[in-house]
Parts: sequence; C-alpha cells; structure tokens
Amino acid sequence: MASAGTSKDSFGAKSTLEVGDASYEIYRLDAVKGDGLDVDSLPFSLKVLLENLLRTEDGADITADDIRALAGWDENAQPDKEIQFTPARVIMQDFTGVPCVVDLATMREAMADLGGDATKINPLAPAEMVIDHSVIADVFGTPESFERNVEIEYERNRERYQFLRWGQGAFDDFKVVPPGTGIVHQVNIEHLARVVMVRDGVAYPDTCVGTDSHTTMVNGIGVVGWGVGGIEAEAAMLGQPVSMLIPRVVGFKLSGELPAGSTATDLVLTITEMLRKHGVVGKFVEFYGEGVSALPLANRATIGNMSPEFGSTIAVFPVDEETVKYLRLTGRSEEQLALVEAYAKEQGLWHDPAAEPRFSERLELDLATVVPSIAGPKRPQDRIQVTDAKQSFRGALADYVTPAEGGDEEGYDEAVAESFPASDSPSNGHGEAAPSDHLSAAPKDGGRPSNPVEVTLADGTRFTLDHGAVTIAAITSCTNTSNPSVMIGAALLAKKAVEKGLQRKPWVKTTLAPGSKVVSDYYERAGLTPYLDKLGFNLVGYGCTTCIGNSGPLIPEVSAAVNEKDLAVVSVLSGNRNFEGRINPDIKMNYLASPPLVVAYALAGTMDVDIYTEPLGQDTDGNDVFLEDIWPSPAEVEETIAGAITAEMFTNDYADVFAGDERWQSLPTPEGNTFAWDPDSTYVRRAPYFDGMPDEPTPVTDIEGARVLLKLGDSVTTDHISPAGAIKKDSPAGTYLSEHGVEQRDFNSYGSRRGNHEVMIRGTFANIRLRNQLAPGTEGGFTRDFTDPEGPVTTVFEASEKYVAAGTPLVVLAGKEYGSGSSRDWAAKGTALLGVKAVIAESYERIHRSNLIGMGVLPLQFPEGQNAESLGLTGEETFSITGVTELNDGTTPRTVKVKAGDLEFDAVVRIDTPGEANYYRNGGIMQYVLRNLRRS
Repeated sequence: MASAGTSKDSFGAKSTLEVGDASYEIYRLDAVKGDGLDVDSLPFSLKVLLENLLRTEDGADITADDIRALAGWDENAQPDKEIQFTPARVIMQDFTGVPCVVDLATMREAMADLGGDATKINPLAPAEMVIDHSVIADVFGTPESFERNVEIEYERNRERYQFLRWGQGAFDDFKVVPPGTGIVHQVNIEHLARVVMVRDGVAYPDTCVGTDSHTTMVNGIGVVGWGVGGIEAEAAMLGQPVSMLIPRVVGFKLSGELPAGSTATDLVLTITEMLRKHGVVGKFVEFYGEGVSALPLANRATIGNMSPEFGSTIAVFPVDEETVKYLRLTGRSEEQLALVEAYAKEQGLWHDPAAEPRFSERLELDLATVVPSIAGPKRPQDRIQVTDAKQSFRGALADYVTPAEGGDEEGYDEAVAESFPASDSPSNGHGEAAPSDHLSAAPKDGGRPSNPVEVTLADGTRFTLDHGAVTIAAITSCTNTSNPSVMIGAALLAKKAVEKGLQRKPWVKTTLAPGSKVVSDYYERAGLTPYLDKLGFNLVGYGCTTCIGNSGPLIPEVSAAVNEKDLAVVSVLSGNRNFEGRINPDIKMNYLASPPLVVAYALAGTMDVDIYTEPLGQDTDGNDVFLEDIWPSPAEVEETIAGAITAEMFTNDYADVFAGDERWQSLPTPEGNTFAWDPDSTYVRRAPYFDGMPDEPTPVTDIEGARVLLKLGDSVTTDHISPAGAIKKDSPAGTYLSEHGVEQRDFNSYGSRRGNHEVMIRGTFANIRLRNQLAPGTEGGFTRDFTDPEGPVTTVFEASEKYVAAGTPLVVLAGKEYGSGSSRDWAAKGTALLGVKAVIAESYERIHRSNLIGMGVLPLQFPEGQNAESLGLTGEETFSITGVTELNDGTTPRTVKVKAGDLEFDAVVRIDTPGEANYYRNGGIMQYVLRNLRRS
C-alpha cells in the first residue's frame, strides 16, 4: 500500500494544509493540469478517485498516465480504462468477516508451508468488523426479548466469537465491535467513518470497501465506498488495490422538498424504481442540485444504503454543511470537523448546489412528487403506491396460490363467524381482551382466493388465518433504523394507536431491531418505548435480523396453519431486501415499507386492506380508527427529534465500543500467530483453498467434457445461490451436522456457520425458492445426476460429489442479472467448491462476476441477444469450452468457443481487467496474493 513518502508525485501535487494549529500533508487536485484535463468539472466521486491515484502513484500499478486518464475522463465514453483503487480501510460484518479471518488464518499456515513468514499475512489497511448478523429474533414481544436473544446468540456462536477474539489479538490493525452494539453500516456512519482520514501526517479522503453490499450507506456522508466480496476484501486488507474500470457517472439532480406524509423510505423506493428502470449496474450514481441541501443526512444515508437495490456501485452525496452538522451530532471532535470542512473546500469536494458537474447520464426528481409507497412482493424495485397496495397484492396473489382456489368469500366469512361467537372475547396475546370483529385476516369484500384455517394459540386466542395475513411486522435494517424521522414517526404512531386502544393482531410477530443503541436512548428520552412495547415491538436486538433471514420462527400455531393450508402469508419490514425465500421459509410474499407503515400493517394484520380508507381497528368506544387518525404530523416528528437526540448519546454509546460487555470480555481467547484448529468444530474449519498449491501457478486449461449442474432463469440472486437462513434437518447440511452430533435445535443459521466450508458447500444452490430448469417441478437445491444414464433427480450437493469423483467439470447456465443482490462471497466460494468451472449467463451483477473470478470460476456471457432458450440448450448436453488457454500468453480472449452437443456458439469472456486475468491465471485472488507476498 503506497504511502505519502513513496508516491512518485509526477504532478508535484504534494502540499500542506493548515487547519487551526495543525498541519497536514495533502495531494492537491488542482495540480493536475494539461491539455484536455479538466479536474474542476469532474464529479465529486471521480475527484476522490483522482486523489487516490495521486497519493498512491508508484510508476507500476499506478502511473502518471492513469492519473491523466482520470483527469481527462470522457463522460460519454464506455468504460475501458483500468485503474487501481486503494481503499483507505476495510469494513466487515461477521457473516462475511468470519470466512475472511478463516482465510487469513489459513493463509498464514500456507505461507509457512511455502517457506515464507506467516506474519506477513496481516492487514495493511485498517480493518474493522462489526458483529451484527448473528442475532436471531427467537424471542419477541416481551421485555426480556433483547437479553434472551443475546444469551442465545452467545450460546450458538461461542466458537465463532472466540475465533474472532483470537483474530483481534493476532492481527495488527484489526478491530472488532462486539455483539449487541449495532448494525455495521450504522456504526460506520455514526462512529467509524472519518470522511477525511489522517495517517502518518497525511490527510486524504476516507474511502472504504466492505464485505456487505450495503457498505454504500456511508456514501450518505460523502465517503466513497462500496461492497465487495469477502475475497476482494481480504486482498484489500493485504494491501492489494481494487482493480476497476473508470466508471460512467450518473448525475441525479434533486429539487424541492419532501411533502408532509412522505418519508425517507418512500423517497428511496421511488429512487430505486427510477434507477433500476434507467439501468445503473456498474455505474456510479451521484446526487447534486439544490434538493440535496433539503435532505437531512439520515435521508442521504438511507438512499446510499439502497444502492445495491438499484444496482449501482455507489450512490454518493458530496460533503456540505449537513455532513459537518451530522458529524458534530454524532460526537466527532471539533478538530475533525474543522479538518473535514477545510479539506473538502480546499480540494473542490464541497457541494455547490448551483454546480453542474460533467456526468455521463442525468436524471431528475422533484422531491415534492414523492408519495407514500411500499415495494413487493419479491423485489425492492417493485414500488407500489400505498393507495394501490390492496389491488396490487390481489393481482400478485394468483402467483402464490394453487389455481384450484377460488374467491369463495362466503365460505370464508362463515369460517370467521364460527371462530368468534358473539360471546367470545379472545385474548390478543398479552392477556387482554380483543374485539373479535378485528381478527379476520382479510376484509370480507370478495374477489380473491381464500383458503381459511382456524387457529388457536396456546393462551386460548382464536382467529382465522388466510392468504395475505401479515405474520411478520419488523422494524429492522440499517436502511431505516438509522433515520430518526421514520423511527420517531413509527413510535409516535404507536403512541397514538395505544391511546386509541388499538392492538396488534395476534398472528403478527412484531420485532424492533435498531441499528444502534442510540435509537433506544432517544426512544427512552422521548418517553415512547412503552407504546412500542404495548404493541409488541419490544427490542429484540441491535443487529441485522429480519432483513437477512434472521427473523426467527413464526408463532408456532401460525406456522403450523400456514404450512397445513399452504397459505400465501406476508411479511412487512422496514428493510432493503425482500427476495423470495429470504425473510422466513413460511412466508411467500414480502413487502418493504417505512417503519410507521410497518406498525400500521401490524395493527391491520393483513395486506388485503386499503390502509388509507379502511379502518385499522376500533377504539375503546367501538369507533373505527383510520390511519389518518394516528399518523403523526411532520411538526410532531421534528419537535420530538429536537428534544430527544443529543451528541452525548453518541459519545457515551461509542466511548469504549471495542471493549464489549462482560459476556465478550469473559470469553476464553486462544493465542498465537497461527490458529489452533479444533478438528471437531462444526463452526470454524481450516479452508481448503490452498491445499496442494504449488509455488508457481499451473497453466490454465480449456474445459472439456463438462456437464450442466443447474440451468437457471433471470434474476437469480446471490440469495438463491449462497447458503442463507435456517438449516433444514433433511438437507445435506442438516445431515452433515446431525452426523457430527449437532442437535437440530443447535443447527443455527448458514450465516453463522460460514467459517465451515463443509456446511456451506452443502447449502450452495439450496435456497427453497430456487427453480432449476433441469429438474422441473422441484424447488430448492435439486438437479439431475448425469453420471447415471437415467439422469435421476438428486440434491445439488450429492450430484456434485459424484461429478467430482468422476473428474467431470461442471457449468451453470443462467439468464439476466445473474448474481444480483447481496455481495455474498459464499455464492462464489460454494460454486467453486461444487466443481463448477464456468458460468454462462446473459448478464451479471458486478460483485458476483468479480467474485467468481476471485475463486477461479470463468464467467462467460451468451452472444448478444441470445440465451439458453433461443439457442435450444436443454442442459442435458455435454459442454466443451476452448480458447481459454490464450490467457497463458498474458492476453484475455474476447470470446471462447462453446460446444454443447451438436451446437456451437461464441461466448463473451467477462474477465474485464488485466488484474482479474491475473487472479484467474493463479486459480483465484487469494492464491495470487499469497504468491506475491511470498516473493516480497
């Protein structure tokens, strides 16, 4: 990693910046001059990259020509110039961070095996991990929910946490934020992000890569950073620059202000829809214009967070007064605030609302046109105006129910009537009487499929459940819990609802998982916690819960009824991801909504309701209560925020953030430069990637005699590919754990077991909603085994075992947007370990394509306008791929020849940069880094 002292400084950019009594070395952007070089009009994001090149210029990986290419950026050109970006730091969450530390620990052993110095495997860039993905909302709706969930978390994850504590001691410049603190992205913007870094006396823009695609939340405070796979993050930690093409930059001009009744969530869903429709995959998005000044920092962070949902690499806001105001609120020092402002203004990084930087493409939005919205039932970009939600739900429902079901509302009404005789007063789950006429799972106005089932809870509460019932209502995720306006809005709505006598419906699992402890602090100070508790929105944990599948089980009787009748029930969550099979295995339809709407839908209990015109319930006098009766005004929200949030909350909560509580500090911690692997561990095992690795890479070969492991359609996400969520008993992973003496109750989630490749390989391509066209009529991890002439249906893992044993390479066929979604490194690792040598898709999402290369898997693309169907591929063919060996000559072929049975076509090679080609030649990015460090 180049430092100030090693930069060649071809442009004489090294200078000094005086801020108060302090003096800093900087690299001035205005020093880059010459014909065709116009630095001043560059977008903010490219100025940050330009400074990065100036400071790290070494004459080899980063040259003066690279700097000129960026300074002379042609906004209208297609990206073709590679640069090497050196992030200032790396941030990780524990799901993706554990395998990073496993790999680093394994690399230390591999380095020793090759005769090198094991301690060379050490972070060279600051690396910070926040343990936030392991808490599961097992317990909800009680005052003990938080403490009990944390206890269970430690019980489940003791081995992993001991391993991470070892890493914190064994590796330099590696810090761990212990469990129960907050969500990584919120901790990042509230505490870890510097905006301007200082290291060895040099001041420079804070930049980062993170092992979570929502790292882009930090874009909201002017930090250029994005999600990468754990594989790339490891390389960045070890001082390897990130190879990238200078991107196209989309300017998104904002004007006006949000109207009353519209929230930051509504805004971000609108922007997500617009940018997905426009097409921004692989591009930078940058917000500018007068409307930026009208956006509070929390709203900017909400937008930045959703960058993966619209597909851009980043979605950044320049630095301005609002940035400094937020840094002050969150307890940063006055010296830091002064440096951020002085540096940004000196370098032309301070936002000018009237400026029109050069952009490749432009969009505009008047904030005043944003209306209340939700998104679903399966993609974040599928925005629905709340006024159309009921109609949209009914239109989508047909895709989730069996065709035999009709709209037999008459029978449905009779079932409801039988459930609640006039004399009954069922409990609402909190020991209080609940009026029976609230409890049907849908309004009785006909016109939709119905399959009612009567349910009796353990406490005697009885109700009828049907399609559309909201069975999870979760205030969750960094996207919205970082935003006081929507969090206070939700709590005020809860207060008004309780004062009216409303209650959540008893089939709804209600959870509150804020992004940091500060949320609880300002709820307490505002006196709002009791009202959320009264509706069942008790604190369940400070972590990423429902949004990543850590929703925990549904109410048991509800789960049983859903499965008995195969009901299409619903979750409503204030998150960023609602892909199929992600939230809970019992739930088919998932909707993103603002925190206030999450509370409202918990009261309504169904998605089959016009939440604006139909009552949410009745008050204590039996009068209908409508959403407008309990929706807080913007003035109420702002007044509450002003009186409840102080900078001291942030400084107190983050005062000793790396120390952890008594649970963390009392964990026995292994010591030593290399880790003592426990051969009986089912959580942390030595990774196999370096087994038998030679000192020099072996030449790449063509792929001969390959069979298709999976044939997939469009929009297959990393959630479909990567192991995630609960581990089923009868799955290959469940069988493995059972064979190793693990009881089903202790299976935990795939995410918690990412440090064990044996579990993860068995869960790859096993998502319950994955549809493999090779095995029609199945859902989940099934395929056909062509080592048997009959081609029987079996699990993906079992078929892979047979192919690997027979020496048969494998390919995957896919459609558009292959690998969209979270930057899950195990989507690539699992693919490689299953024996897949190539993927042929119509198009790729950026991170997954890069991760495939990082694991030695060749990403290919069908010819333009073609796909498996148009070419007549069934997936039963035997494949050969020739022309790959050109890579041995130091060049990357544009296409390779694919022969599938009697069919031949040219597939486009999606190795996009020379750096990626080096990784592929070495068998992967980790092997490349290890060999380079061995020689250094």
